[in-house]
Amino acid sequence: MTQVRARCDDRERDPRSAAKQNPYLELLRAPGALAFSSAGFVGRMSMSMYGLGTVLLIALLTGRYGEAGTVAAAGSVGYAVLSPVIATRTDRLGQRRVLLVQAAVFAISSVVFISFAELRAPFWTLLVTGLLAGASMPSIGTMVRTRWSTLIDGDAQRLHTAFALESVNDEFIFVIGPALVTLLATQLFPASGIGTASLLCIVGTLLFAVQRRTEPAPQPKPQLKPQPARSPVAGPAPARRLRRWQRLRAVSWPSLPAAGLVTLAPAFLLIGAMFSAIDLSTVAFATELGHRPVAGLILGTYAFGSAVGGLWYGSRHWKAPLGRRFTITAALTVAGVSTFWAVPGLLVLDAVGFIAGLAISPTLMTGYAILERQAPPHRTTEAMAWLSSTISVGVALGSAFAGHIIDAHGARWSFAFAACCGAAGVLICVTGLGRLRTEHARQPAELGATT
Repeated sequence: MTQVRARCDDRERDPRSAAKQNPYLELLRAPGALAFSSAGFVGRMSMSMYGLGTVLLIALLTGRYGEAGTVAAAGSVGYAVLSPVIATRTDRLGQRRVLLVQAAVFAISSVVFISFAELRAPFWTLLVTGLLAGASMPSIGTMVRTRWSTLIDGDAQRLHTAFALESVNDEFIFVIGPALVTLLATQLFPASGIGTASLLCIVGTLLFAVQRRTEPAPQPKPQLKPQPARSPVAGPAPARRLRRWQRLRAVSWPSLPAAGLVTLAPAFLLIGAMFSAIDLSTVAFATELGHRPVAGLILGTYAFGSAVGGLWYGSRHWKAPLGRRFTITAALTVAGVSTFWAVPGLLVLDAVGFIAGLAISPTLMTGYAILERQAPPHRTTEAMAWLSSTISVGVALGSAFAGHIIDAHGARWSFAFAACCGAAGVLICVTGLGRLRTEHARQPAELGATT
């Protein structure tokens, strides 16, 4: 036993053996890691398919991108509003209890929405049912990251690699998802794309929820010290008003789970609008050129570039502060997107999209890493859910605006709109860089959560 331990110590001290070890494979060897990461991959396939499937379903049935984008936007708004609430319940009650209920509600609402769309129901019914379906969609991505944070607590470098792995998984989801949903909706029948997305989400959620081995323990909310009761004292009106004002100031108001959300939330909202505008613009651009099924392949190439960038970024050690890295990668992403409006055809868009996508995954994983460092343990899922919900609001706004821009002016103007959204997001990052610091971030966040 002593000799085995000595050989292990020698291997840890040998930099050459450490360099040969794949950090991603080393992570997945942890007990239960491969199982929950794989189930999470399947469960969040809908992340890249549901919104686009909604657009294709309604656009193929009605021919109107404006209505399609508005319904997709309603689902994203529902998801954005409900996600932080559900995340708070998840931190308190545990992932399994919340996910099983969500999966059931999402299954029912998705079936109703697709049925109404196929029956050519009035627009308001599509809006309402699309909102319900989007609001009930499980937020698997934040829960997967929370499990990683619990599994390898205290090792910043391994957590960096774990978040990189999940961001790369997200990008592979966006490689496979858009191409698959476009192919199904255009070559089989309009509802097949969104139906497949719903089925994958439900199956993956159930597989993820039943894994109790790696589920984080519920985190009860810290209790404040009870204040001694004070008997009412009669006195002049000004004195009573002063006492009421003092009691009002002593009330514990809700606070953000992480200070970085002040900068990250609006930045990710605009980045989400940029992404959704790119999705709709690509579909419309390919349709204008007579090659609509190719749109999914182009969006897949865009995401494949992000996956390549994420693999490279996550396998390296970085010394620059997280906030600075986030701002730089976001600027690189927007710089690539700003060329889309001028491309002459689909082949060039495909090539430029791959290059522009290289910085997407590093941007997303760095944003989540900032929140993981800043948020206290009992609010980690909530913090990440806030970020996901702001992206969803951005996706909603981007879908709605881009759909109407496409109907009125065409795909190139919608690409220009996407670039403007991204540029505004980078400007917010630059002006709010001070709130993205992670040095000794947990102490202020914890104090802010309980005072």
